[in-house]
Amino acid sequence: MVASPDRNYMSPQEYLEWEERQDIKYEYINGEVFAMTGGTLPHNDIALNLATSLKSHLRGGLCRVNMSDAKVAVAEGMSFHYPDVVVSCDERDRQAIKFLQYPCLIVEVLSPSTEAYDRGAKFKQYRRIQTLKEYVLIDAEKINLDCFRLNENGIWELYSYEEGNEVYLQSVDFRFPISLVYEDVFLG
Repeated sequence: MVASPDRNYMSPQEYLEWEERQDIKYEYINGEVFAMTGGTLPHNDIALNLATSLKSHLRGGLCRVNMSDAKVAVAEGMSFHYPDVVVSCDERDRQAIKFLQYPCLIVEVLSPSTEAYDRGAKFKQYRRIQTLKEYVLIDAEKINLDCFRLNENGIWELYSYEEGNEVYLQSVDFRFPISLVYEDVFLG
């Protein structure tokens, strides 16, 4: 993510209108816009593997699965992000056209340049979403997946998975071997 040069602060509505005219995607955080940089092929393959598996698992139900072109609004539009994979099972998102507001699951595939941000400031933003139950971080350089899950006491707990483990995503009741997300992925 790179800050957009020569941009003044803008309102959420100004951002939404402005971004529609841009050639690339921009995230919006408290009045500032940030250009989205491209990812690697392993990054894309990991997100695609998980998204297609989630889509198959949730087919015929009320949930929708989206990938990195789906924008998510946080805290009444004070920020907008493009997660790698997002699932919403909330009726209020079923007819959404521009962005989702009520996801239960958000997934980010990590890169060395974004890992600290994804684990820190971005997770802090996402935790403001009242419907979010799980936040998943997948390593694109080695077999490792961290799932932060909101428990019944409102505390985020970390569940780490590595090679050979079965992953459980409670928010969508989905169990799968971690190898599923790394299928046909070259880890350099």
